[in-house]
Amino acid sequence: MEYKRILSFDDAGDDSLFLWGARQVGKSTLVKTVFPEAIVYDLLKSDEFERLARRPSLLREELDKKGPETVVIVDEIQKVPPLLDEVHWLMENRGIRFILCGSSARKLKRVGTNLLGGRALKYTLHPLVSAEIPDFDLIRAVNNGMVPRHYMIQNPKKRLQSYIGTYLKEEIQDEAVVRQLSSFNRFLEIAAQTDGEIVNYSNIASDCGVSATTVKEYFNILQQTLIGYMVPSFTKSKKRRAVVAPKFYYFDVGVVNYLLHRSSLEPGSADFGHAFEHLVIQEIQAYLDYHDYEDSLAYWRTDSGYEVDAVLGEAKVAIEIKSTDEVQSKHTKGLKAFMEDFPDTRPIIVSRDRAPRSLNGIEIVPVETFLKMLWNGEVYNG
Repeated sequence: MEYKRILSFDDAGDDSLFLWGARQVGKSTLVKTVFPEAIVYDLLKSDEFERLARRPSLLREELDKKGPETVVIVDEIQKVPPLLDEVHWLMENRGIRFILCGSSARKLKRVGTNLLGGRALKYTLHPLVSAEIPDFDLIRAVNNGMVPRHYMIQNPKKRLQSYIGTYLKEEIQDEAVVRQLSSFNRFLEIAAQTDGEIVNYSNIASDCGVSATTVKEYFNILQQTLIGYMVPSFTKSKKRRAVVAPKFYYFDVGVVNYLLHRSSLEPGSADFGHAFEHLVIQEIQAYLDYHDYEDSLAYWRTDSGYEVDAVLGEAKVAIEIKSTDEVQSKHTKGLKAFMEDFPDTRPIIVSRDRAPRSLNGIEIVPVETFLKMLWNGEVYNG
């Protein structure tokens, strides 16, 4: 099945661009669809990789006679960093437009590679989102995640197993950024156990048998390779003291399910509740990124235990995520406390309620309705 992706390059004009994204989120398919006449260099092909890694100048020699109307896609650009010098020359001297795809800029930055000095615009592609999927299936998404190859099949376990193995081998081992791959493998599981929770580096370090400094570096690796991201704490409360540490989320709930050996999740279980929350956060993060709302997602938690799962902008919207099929007054405590500090906020509880309603001045919104509102720009618009 082909999906019409929301991410657009319309605002790029004729500029070259970097398209980053975790493996298999659909970068290659998207750029080949948007630029069907482009010349393609795919560095995942062993013969293409070998010849360009051995002699990067071949790129310049093969494109030297091309003009400004030429568009060139280089897929997995991070595998041959010296190619960027050739790309830079061809952009400057031949006016060629480049679409550069990759799963991580970490290797490029680590070796001090030329990143084109800001001459290429940067975009990030997320896994699928609900608005891209006809007949979106919430239960399937909660269980499988939203990576296209995983969402589309009944049981993605073997594909997820291969996915994690490929990531460990190619993104970590081949780049030689982790000396003890076994401890990093253990860290991946511990990070999954704390997915959506406040990060405590010391506790995670103890569980992994490494130092807190090493754990921080491991988290940096996950962020730089786009396998996860931190959600900062919203700390602008006036009446209550807020927790400062961030929360961590993997880029896709399916990866968390695999690492935690979760499967066949059904509403009513604690595991379903965790995965349900992750999926909604995943959608919100993608929406904010696609609309260039940088640093707009945060969470709020006080020392006394009040919590709100998502705060957008300067407290413009506050969202609590509950997988219950009937929100009750007890579920509104966190938002009510937040509203005391920020009376102008728009409070929303996303749930599995059958119909929208209001409770204690808070909007109760069924998850499918919320996701449609989100992608229609009816929840947050910067």
